[in-house]
Amino acid sequence: MQQGFGSFRVLPNVVKNLLIINGLFFLASWVSGDSFGFDLTKNLGLYYVGSDYFKPFQFVSHLFMHGSFWHLFSNMFALWMFGSALENVWGPKRFLAFYLVTGLGAAALHSLITAYEVLDFQAAVQLYTSSPSADSFMMFIKEYVPSYMKPGYIDFVNNWMAAPVSSGYVTESIKAAENLLEMNKNIPTVGASGAVFGVLLGFGMLFPNQVIYLNFLFPVKAKYFVMFYGLFELYSGIQSFEGDNIAHFAHLGGMIFGYFLIKYWRNQRDTFF
Repeated sequence: MQQGFGSFRVLPNVVKNLLIINGLFFLASWVSGDSFGFDLTKNLGLYYVGSDYFKPFQFVSHLFMHGSFWHLFSNMFALWMFGSALENVWGPKRFLAFYLVTGLGAAALHSLITAYEVLDFQAAVQLYTSSPSADSFMMFIKEYVPSYMKPGYIDFVNNWMAAPVSSGYVTESIKAAENLLEMNKNIPTVGASGAVFGVLLGFGMLFPNQVIYLNFLFPVKAKYFVMFYGLFELYSGIQSFEGDNIAHFAHLGGMIFGYFLIKYWRNQRDTFF
């Protein structure tokens, strides 16, 4: 490994500017929403490509939006902790390229998974609306409606079963299914987590034996920490826990693209490895 960029900097330029930009976006989002009632997330968050709210620039803009202060803080702390070491080794241009590639890669994988889920939901809605009934709507609810929303829908079905000849329930159930589909199409994704997970992967590959202290107490080598986190994100993404609003496949996407980009650079003559 070659280091040719001068002395180690605790806060190198690209990391510093990313911290500032993310902070400014969070502040602008808070001010615009609190003072002017304008939701920046509705414009800059990443939507499903079939959503009416989707714009191509969201693949980049969503990287600078965060849903809460804790969301922002945790991402920026990890970016500083692991990204500073990478920028000191690679230099600003290569680190920025890595950050953007992993962020865009994360967004690409997340968008593919979202498209699959939305199309599956759409097929279920079409199947139900082709032959609506109280029993089939109950099955639809059990499989596709989040747990926190189920009680209201179950009450609706119970009322329908008590008055099965009423045609109004059919119309209302179809409308409810279509509204749920629209809701799933229009959920924005925000945050730099995909790029940050790419940075974490990069740190683990460049400094595999560096000790990281979990919760500032428990030592673990970076390579094991990265492997554990990758497996955890894969498991969490496949399980799709109820109420989990974390884009686990975006995290995996950042790690996957980061891995292949580093492997590519290692095969080039002018890299710093």
